[in-house]
Amino acid sequence: MTPAKILVVDDTPANLAVVLDALAEAGHELVVAESARSAFSLLAHTLPDLILLDAVMPEMDGFQACLRLKATAAWRDIPVLFMTALDEPEEKVRAFNAGAVDYILKPVHAPEVLARVRTHLQIRALQRSLEEELAMRIEAENQLRQSLDRAVLLVTADGRITFSTRLAEALLHRFFPRHTPGLLPRELEQPGGPLTVRRFAEPGRDDLRLLVLEEPDAPPGPVALIKLGLTPREAEVLYWLAQGKSNPDIATILGASVRTVHKHVENIFRKLGLETRSAAALTAIEILRPVAR
Repeated sequence: MTPAKILVVDDTPANLAVVLDALAEAGHELVVAESARSAFSLLAHTLPDLILLDAVMPEMDGFQACLRLKATAAWRDIPVLFMTALDEPEEKVRAFNAGAVDYILKPVHAPEVLARVRTHLQIRALQRSLEEELAMRIEAENQLRQSLDRAVLLVTADGRITFSTRLAEALLHRFFPRHTPGLLPRELEQPGGPLTVRRFAEPGRDDLRLLVLEEPDAPPGPVALIKLGLTPREAEVLYWLAQGKSNPDIATILGASVRTVHKHVENIFRKLGLETRSAAALTAIEILRPVAR
């Protein structure tokens, strides 16, 4: 069991000596409060990984305390396990309605408490992992949002493309339709081409080059469509839809499955309140149309 900080809230903690000893032997750091009021004072300074909460206490009982915990943003995600001698089904339902994740009957059995604590700590660890992964995905999407209109290529010394952004692929597809996928078109390096190429290389290395492609007087790209309330990926799909591409064509350009593109198109229709591809294309074209100079 991974050691954790556990807050035990019970008006007679001496009755839990065996359980407290077992938790301490398992390596957990224990914080004990003899009332809900004392528990909230402790919570103002330290956040436990899990709370063992007595249901029957003077002044504020466990049910009221749990409701307050779940109503406070800083505490609502802490797992709460009730410990009580109340065995009536309605009391158990009341505990779960208050936000508890488990219900342990007194007199408590130390091995059972350890097992339940271990299980809920594992569940909380998985939740945190998922939250971190979601945060990373949101951050990655924000980065994609910022770089959606940047055409970047990473190229080896012999002209192989090891990385490219969607816009870079789209520009190569548009201006060099006969080029071999995965290889840098030779025409791209020639003066007077349709694209401006900015080259970057790390001093002392010639095995990789970073190329930034720029289209002079380029019209607005997919990122302009995000203002419609679309995700970056949906903006890309709508951009190509506005260019008259079919779903299979869009799937090929974006390296996605046709099924995925279908789903994105459905989401676009729903978000924009539209029913046809033509209507969606017209909406996009109004934004993508170059501003008259």
